[in-house]
Amino acid sequence: MLPTLYISHGSPMLALEPGASGVQLRRLATELPRPKAILVVSAHWESDDLRVTGAAAPDIWHDFYGFPPPLYAVRYPAKGAPALAQRTIELLQAAGLPAQADPQRPFDHGTWVPLSLMYPQADIPVLQLSLPSRLGPALQSRVGQALRQLRGEGVLLIGSGSITHNLGELDWHAGPEAIAPWAREFRDWMVEKLQADDQAALHDYRRQAPWAARNHPSDEHLLPLFFARGAGGGGMRVEHSGFTLGSLGMDIYRFD
Repeated sequence: MLPTLYISHGSPMLALEPGASGVQLRRLATELPRPKAILVVSAHWESDDLRVTGAAAPDIWHDFYGFPPPLYAVRYPAKGAPALAQRTIELLQAAGLPAQADPQRPFDHGTWVPLSLMYPQADIPVLQLSLPSRLGPALQSRVGQALRQLRGEGVLLIGSGSITHNLGELDWHAGPEAIAPWAREFRDWMVEKLQADDQAALHDYRRQAPWAARNHPSDEHLLPLFFARGAGGGGMRVEHSGFTLGSLGMDIYRFD
């Protein structure tokens, strides 16, 4: 059975400048059994309800601005997974979570950037599931649990966000050794609670975790973690730990 992953996808420039986390993503792809398909919950598809990409060949979306022209030339022509989309909808509905297909939605950079490093040939079908962010961590845990059995069907389930994500406090001159204490404290608290499988504390992280609001002024980049944990069922392992720009967490976690 495949594990689930939570990937901190960092800046879109990760596609061109993989750095240490890119190396670890590629390592994971070579170590894991080759998936039949990949399902991603990305921080960049917020929605009011649950939706899944339904197109047979979704486009990709360069959903950012102000970056160098070579980044906008990157393509990731993975096929969609309409049959898996229907299977996903059925599993969610069986768990009391209404969902529908979205035939127009492209893959955003929370999906195609990390996948371009893990599976650069773009030869594995990909499905993206939306993030009803206003409903918080508990819903994402339920969504993950509802889709857990897909792991046994050869589907790699990924939550894509960032373990810390306050773009207003990034230090653009910081070296890799410079880590803001408030970002480190939050990350360390999350790792401790994940490894202890303390769901009550994790779901209540905005009150209990140190510097929670400072690390996540809004929580859409942390919520995919709860999806990955719910689908993985515990057994968390840190596959990569690090920061860039002083406070942007680049951690990668595995659940199985």
